[in-house]
Amino acid sequence: MEEGSPSPPPPARKEGKERLYRGVRMRKWGKWVAEIREPNKRSRIWLGSYSSPVAAAKAYDTAVFYLRGPSARLNFPDDISVDADADADAAMSAALIRKKATEVGARVDALHATAPASPAAGTRSPATDHRRRLAYKRPDLNQRPSPESSDEDCELSG
Repeated sequence: MEEGSPSPPPPARKEGKERLYRGVRMRKWGKWVAEIREPNKRSRIWLGSYSSPVAAAKAYDTAVFYLRGPSARLNFPDDISVDADADADAAMSAALIRKKATEVGARVDALHATAPASPAAGTRSPATDHRRRLAYKRPDLNQRPSPESSDEDCELSG
């Protein structure tokens, strides 16, 4: 490559594969997972699988804070929740870090799951959906529709 010539652009990311948070990725089937590499080792600490990316990111933040202390690069620097009795200088085992991180992630996941649904999403129960389906007049498929009755058959009764 000649000096002064522009370098080739970085490879394009696949659509929808952008990482929202550090240490978090999305599985093919839609679950969000978090993991972190142990310092000075090739091994990783599995932090769990979550239904929201925020829960996975909070689990990562907890783990990275326990591993690297206050200088850690966090996804949510203003919202770190670690035990007050935890000594940041003491080395914690990978199992204890995993436990603390999964507790935080599970708590955040539970909060997201119990949050009220947005009005646009609608909050119908399965019973309501069943009653709504029964409210439609079902056309007789063995009978030829007449021009007068074809529109009425598609309307709600009641």
